[in-house]
Amino acid sequence: MMLAGFFFLLLLTDGASSVGNCSYQAVLKHLDLTRNNQLFYMSRPVDNHTKTTHVFLDVKLYAILDIKEKDQQFVPYVWITMEWHNDYIYWDPDQFCSIKSVSVPSEVMWKPDITIEEMTERDKAPPSPYLIITNNGTVKVANDQVLVSTCTMETYKFPFDIQRCTLTFTSIVHSVKELELKPFVNSAEATEDSREVMRTQSEWLFISMNVSNKSIEMDGFNQSFVIYTITMKRRSALYVVNFLLPILFFLCLDLVSFLISDSGGEKLSFKVTVLLAVTVMQLILNEILPSSSDKIPLVAIYCIGMFAMMMLSLVETIVVMYLIEKDSASQDDNEHIGLDVNCGDSPANFLNCLEVNKRRHNESSCSDSIGEMPSELRSVDKEDSDCQLKNESSEKLSGEAVRTLILLLNSMKAEGKKPGYWTRMTKIINKVFLGFYVTAAGLFLLCIFVGWTKEQD
Repeated sequence: MMLAGFFFLLLLTDGASSVGNCSYQAVLKHLDLTRNNQLFYMSRPVDNHTKTTHVFLDVKLYAILDIKEKDQQFVPYVWITMEWHNDYIYWDPDQFCSIKSVSVPSEVMWKPDITIEEMTERDKAPPSPYLIITNNGTVKVANDQVLVSTCTMETYKFPFDIQRCTLTFTSIVHSVKELELKPFVNSAEATEDSREVMRTQSEWLFISMNVSNKSIEMDGFNQSFVIYTITMKRRSALYVVNFLLPILFFLCLDLVSFLISDSGGEKLSFKVTVLLAVTVMQLILNEILPSSSDKIPLVAIYCIGMFAMMMLSLVETIVVMYLIEKDSASQDDNEHIGLDVNCGDSPANFLNCLEVNKRRHNESSCSDSIGEMPSELRSVDKEDSDCQLKNESSEKLSGEAVRTLILLLNSMKAEGKKPGYWTRMTKIINKVFLGFYVTAAGLFLLCIFVGWTKEQD
C-alpha cells in the first residue's frame, strides 16, 4: 500500500516537472542563455581551441534584379543560410515536452564573421533579428539580401553574351584551422533550388549556379572560401529588333540608293542622311557598353563595319558626281568655242568644215545687212565696203578659233578621250563598286554572324 502511494507521488512530481518544462524559457534557463552570460557570444563556441568550427553555407538566388554593364555591377536578390555547431548547447527534448529547436535573439549568440568580397554596398534592409538553435547544438541563421556586387562583364558577344558573376564568401578574422566554410549542397542541387524559388530574371535568363570551396593563403595564414558562380544569358530579342535590324535596314537603303541617278544631288544627300542615322545608333551603343574591355565587342565592329561601307559608298558617289561634272564642263567649253561635232575629230576635216561654216556666215551677214537698208540707199560700193569689213573681222575670229580647236583636238587625240568619256567611265565604276559592295557586305555579315553564334569559352 505504501509502495503504491510512493509511485503515485512520483508520477505527480514528474507530471508537474514535465508541465513546467514545456516552455521555451525553460530551455533557455536550462542552458543559462541570457544576455548577461557572455560565454555564448564573446568567443568561438568550442570546448577546445584546437577544434575547427565548420560553417555550412547555402545560397538561393531569388531574383536577378539588374546588371549594369556600364558600371560593371551585378544586383541579385539572394537568400543566405548558415549553420554551425555550438559545443555549449544541448538538451534532452524528452525533458522539455519534445522541444527540439528554439529561436533566440541573434545578438546573444556568437556568429561567424562571413563577408562577400565582391559586395560594394551594404544591404539597407536590417538583418534577421533571430537565429535558431537545436537540441544537438546546431545553430542556424538565415537572411535575405539585395546585393550590389562587382562583376567583370564580358561584352564581346553583346547582345548574345553569357555573363558569369561570382559571390565569394570568406571569414576576415579566422583562419581555415579555426573556421572552415563548406557548401551545404552541390552545384546541381543549388541550381535546382534556385530555379524553384526564382521570382524574376529581368532581361536575363538564369542558367546555372556552380559551387566550389577552397583555401587560399592570405596575410600569412590560410583562409577558407566558398565561391558561388552564377551563369546567366541575356535575352537578346529586344536588342535585335531595336538595334541590329535598323542598322541592317540602313545598309539595305544605302544599297538601293545605287538606283538613284547620279546627275542630281538627291543621291548624295540621301547617303549622307543614312550615314548620320548609323552615327546616332553608335552613340546609343556607347551609352550601353563599358568604356574598358579586353576585346572590342562584336556589336561595335558591326557598327563600325557598316559605317565604313556606307562611307565608302558616299565617297564613290562624290567621285562619280565629280567625273560627271568634269565631262559636262568639257562639253560646255566645246560649245563655247563653236565646236561642231559633225566636223569629225581630225584637224583637216575640221578645217574644211570650218571654211564652209565661215562662208555661210559671211553670206548671211551680208544679206541681212543689205536687207535692212532702204532700197533707195543701196549702192554697190557701200555693199562691198561693208561686206569686206565683216569678212575681215570674221577671218580674224575664225583664225583664232581654228588655232584653239586644233590644240583641243590634238589634246583629245593624244589622251584618247572622246566627248562623254567620263560619263561612260562612271557607269563602269558604278557597276564594279556595286559588285564589290555587295560582296564585302555579305562576307562581313557572315563573319559577324559566325562570331556571335560561336560557343563562348
